[in-house]
Amino acid sequence: MADWSLTPSKIHLNHGSYGSVPRAAQAKQLSLKAHMDQNPCPWFMGQFELVATARTEIAEFLNVKPQDTALVHNASAGVSTVYNSLSFEPGAEIVTTSHAYGAVLQGAERVARRNRGRVRIADIPLDANAETACALVMGEVTGKTALIVVDQITSATARAFPVEAIARAASGLGVPVLVDAAHAPGVLEFPVPDFEGFWVGNLHKFACAPRGTAALVARGPAAAAMEPLIDSWGFPYDFPENFDHVGTQDVTAWMAARTAFDTIEERYGWATFRNYASELCDYGQTLIGGAFADATGEDPSIKVGMPVGPLRLVRLPKGLATTHEDSHAVRAFISDRLDMETAITTFDGEGFLRLSAHLYNSPKDYETFAERAVPELVRLARSR
Repeated sequence: MADWSLTPSKIHLNHGSYGSVPRAAQAKQLSLKAHMDQNPCPWFMGQFELVATARTEIAEFLNVKPQDTALVHNASAGVSTVYNSLSFEPGAEIVTTSHAYGAVLQGAERVARRNRGRVRIADIPLDANAETACALVMGEVTGKTALIVVDQITSATARAFPVEAIARAASGLGVPVLVDAAHAPGVLEFPVPDFEGFWVGNLHKFACAPRGTAALVARGPAAAAMEPLIDSWGFPYDFPENFDHVGTQDVTAWMAARTAFDTIEERYGWATFRNYASELCDYGQTLIGGAFADATGEDPSIKVGMPVGPLRLVRLPKGLATTHEDSHAVRAFISDRLDMETAITTFDGEGFLRLSAHLYNSPKDYETFAERAVPELVRLARSR
């Protein structure tokens, strides 16, 4: 825990939501803030150059070209940028999946309403393999489809999607693809697939950058259409330089991101993190699932078609987190009563514990959850 400032009295099993920033990156950002506030005028007059440097560093971490990369504050901002930059004909349709993140889905619905179109949702079973998932997504494509929006790694269901296969199939039909990769940086060695289209990813989750750091990668002819959500003095420039001019926004998080990446690489190694987190999640899923099974006599295991290294699902006892609102209540119960931070999700009317792991976690964290939290959650379910 020396590299992180997490409260030691809490068990932190939810890196996948907000991440944790290494102390070194926190210190770097604080020093940048101090420098900014010592003389704001030259800082902000030259901030676009600092942003361009940070953009290059982040692109290097993502293994993409800086000229294909713009910086935004989170994946939702990147998705909104694409929605607002593209032209949609009246009646245009957007295809997405039943696993789509709520804010991303709502943005698609807004675009559809504005253009008198519709959102077509591919219903993807949790256990669908890559071939099935691709076929179901493409099965919703029609002659009116203007955009396909698909998760690389889903939030609620902790599974991957075959984004490269979907992008290839869509390319043959001339349909652009937007990949919501909020959880991919740090989890995947090469998180940005090789395709012409749009990719947005958070750096504050598994990549451990300060919060408010995300990237929009745009390739192909449509990249030229990308415009920032806020007009600025970058208006004469083309993508991505037009995103480098952010006025008086504090974007020191972007400039401290490289320190976070380097800290993980130098202290542990990114490959070590990926292997460790995957093995630890396997252990936690088996242990906690077994504890629920012993306590309820029910099978809490779930077959996930395309599982992801540092994320796992465990089915909760019947009656818990069956709605989005109740999932928040169950999460708050675990946090307030048991001093454990977790992610509780809902999919298709069922509640799930979404486990995640990072380098500061240990087997003891999951053992404590199985010992203390599982009995409390079983009692909570039976009291309803």
